[in-house]
Amino acid sequence: MDTTAFYVAGVAVHGDDEVTVTHPYDGRVVGRTTWAGEQQVEAAVAAAAEVADRAAALPAHVRAAALDHVSARLGERREEIAALITAENGKPLKWARIEADRARSVFRWAAEEARRFAGDLQRLDTDPGGTGRIAVVKRVPRGPVLGISPFNFPLNLVAHKIAPAIAVGAPIVLKPAPATPLTALLLGELLAETDLPAGMFSVLPVPNERAAALVADPRLPIVSFTGSGPVGAQIRRAVPEKHVTLELGGNAAVLLCADYGSDADLGWAAQRVATFGTYQAGQSCIAVQRVYVHAGLTGFLPRLIDAVSALRTGDPNDPEVEVGPMISEDAARRVEDWVQEAVAAGATVVAGGKREGATYAPTILTDVPPGAKVVAEEVFGPVLVVSEVGDDAAGFAAINDSAYGLQAGVFTHNIQTAFAAHRELKVGGVIVGDVPSYRADQMPYGGMKGSGVGREGLASAMDDYTEPRVMVLTGVDL
Repeated sequence: MDTTAFYVAGVAVHGDDEVTVTHPYDGRVVGRTTWAGEQQVEAAVAAAAEVADRAAALPAHVRAAALDHVSARLGERREEIAALITAENGKPLKWARIEADRARSVFRWAAEEARRFAGDLQRLDTDPGGTGRIAVVKRVPRGPVLGISPFNFPLNLVAHKIAPAIAVGAPIVLKPAPATPLTALLLGELLAETDLPAGMFSVLPVPNERAAALVADPRLPIVSFTGSGPVGAQIRRAVPEKHVTLELGGNAAVLLCADYGSDADLGWAAQRVATFGTYQAGQSCIAVQRVYVHAGLTGFLPRLIDAVSALRTGDPNDPEVEVGPMISEDAARRVEDWVQEAVAAGATVVAGGKREGATYAPTILTDVPPGAKVVAEEVFGPVLVVSEVGDDAAGFAAINDSAYGLQAGVFTHNIQTAFAAHRELKVGGVIVGDVPSYRADQMPYGGMKGSGVGREGLASAMDDYTEPRVMVLTGVDL
């Protein structure tokens, strides 16, 4: 088995210390790479700093062409990439293919945004003192970006770091998750095929304990991190002078409102909640976790139990499997412990609740006390907590009773209820008529409270990576 190279300033290299990547489902070796050494990390950061001015001045067509190339190559190598995602992450092949398709779309959107990233004109003659003046406002890169990506979407969340950086002309140093470096390195291979200048990108496998030095490096003035809340908070405290964007997850909730009571409605909602509470083995920041149901909708829970019980678990390479293993057996044991803790406090398991190695069965809990971890924290596993509420207002209050605020889903046909949810819910996004797990990669995506700061989504991330620079022209006849 060949050892996969990583990328320092766009050049494929190897380090001294080997990293073995194993399949979460059965533990077999699926690939090898090496850790980037300290001198290689220094070379990557120095190259990013050195090329920053040249990168910012790259013509839009050069940036867009590189992004278009990567998008096309992701399409050509879709099956290979999906198989690699499944091998190192464990998500079922059906979801890995969707991730590959989304990443292709991210780079396509970035190419389009790069072409229209033109700035604004502002008339200044709105007051007498501004007569004959006009402002040209363009956005310029803040400098090189440090991107830190998680294991749960080893391609698409890497794409959401790299693509907007290239689109605005900002060099990026990308640190992939130690458990899933191989997909990011394949993306580095595709980037190396482009005409981007040396230093524009590096993809560095680095152990987590060495990440703090990268975060602190003053040559990387932007830190874009997706991962756990405690680590994100630590980053924010460590570098208050930097521009930091954090996507820190949540414990996403849905509300079934009183008007959503037909057989078709309940069937649709049950299927969507079952699927998106357990997809990626629940290891998604917007996987459904808390389910609030109007007390009159008694037909919902039986349908949800049937839908969850029908989900097939097993080998993620099986095209019929919908719920694969978690990233590790330790992760599955943690979920098992949290469920057992909730049961000891009075909760009832009405579906699932069993672990086999790294696989945790899709699970539904009822009668869960409010303070239990499966409600109050991010379970990051295939566990649904179902609770009744008396009305929409009580449902909104229950959703807001959380340290997190990423996205929420509201099943309703009432436009007034939809606007009330949008107004009252303290989350970054409200999905009406569906689960909170819906995300279009071009839309602003991020949260409030413990779910982070800043927004992903191509145009939004490009704004985060840049700052406005104003030029005022004087003596202009408008």
